[in-house]
Amino acid sequence: MGVALKLVAQRLALGLLLMLLVSILIFAGTIILPGDVAQSILGQSATPEALANLREELGLNEPAVSRYFSWLGGVLQGDLGTALTSGQDIASSIGSRLSNTLFLAMWAAVISVPLAIFLGLLAVRYRDRWPDKLISGVTLASISIPEFLIGYLLMYYIGVKLRWAPTVSMIYDSMSLGQKLQAIALPVAVLTLVVLAHMMRMTRAAILNVMQSAYIETAELKGLTMFKVIWRHAFPNSISPIVNVVMLNLAYLVVGVVVVEVVFTYPGMGQYLVDHVSKRDLPVVQACGLIFAAVYIGLNMVADIVAILANPRLRHPK
Repeated sequence: MGVALKLVAQRLALGLLLMLLVSILIFAGTIILPGDVAQSILGQSATPEALANLREELGLNEPAVSRYFSWLGGVLQGDLGTALTSGQDIASSIGSRLSNTLFLAMWAAVISVPLAIFLGLLAVRYRDRWPDKLISGVTLASISIPEFLIGYLLMYYIGVKLRWAPTVSMIYDSMSLGQKLQAIALPVAVLTLVVLAHMMRMTRAAILNVMQSAYIETAELKGLTMFKVIWRHAFPNSISPIVNVVMLNLAYLVVGVVVVEVVFTYPGMGQYLVDHVSKRDLPVVQACGLIFAAVYIGLNMVADIVAILANPRLRHPK
């Protein structure tokens, strides 16, 4: 167990180091963006004196290094700064947006994760037969189509033609849970189709790899049905790679929803980020980028730790 704890500690330290490097990249990337935020705020008719005064007021004339350490110090204290274009506190604005994004990602995960594992088990049960080929074909086709195109197709056929769901996914605090679920039906469907194939195929491959083990053959010789062999023996021993791919796709559900939120005008982090990139509002872009990176690195770290703890060779070293 000591070796496993050491590996977990190393993975946590690596995650923190990676976050520090990502924060440097995000800050440097936003600094070199073309355009001028002072010009964006005051407009094209602003005088040079007014632009110079605003740049001084916003601290844009300070050296980049001192601005980075000032920003990082504020982030470590929970202060994400103030939006340059609106003057609003970024942490407050992001709070509601982040909860909306997590709400969307959570329901996509609630549907896609069990469905992917079930389809993976079904594909293994009927390996190389028509159910396996049908599941693989449909899921691969769905992941091969860009998500914005899937979104527009669902919007046209289900939202406009059949009128089964709204084409604009606006949600408010005053809405009931049922109304919110109806509003996010189409973006959840798009996200589910996007991540389903990856998780299903990894589940299928991991279980098939375990099915070649000697103890699986022993279980079959004992007369167990194929379903019991897969569910009781193959699936538990292939859980580590499955958890890895599930965590990667959960990270994508939070980080990769930008396109889906823009297509359905969903009031989440992605829409908030895109709105402020066009205004060159650097503190907002930096805060959103850092939160996305933290979610992605955090979920990958959880996947690695689960893989370490699930590996018996690490818990019982020779």
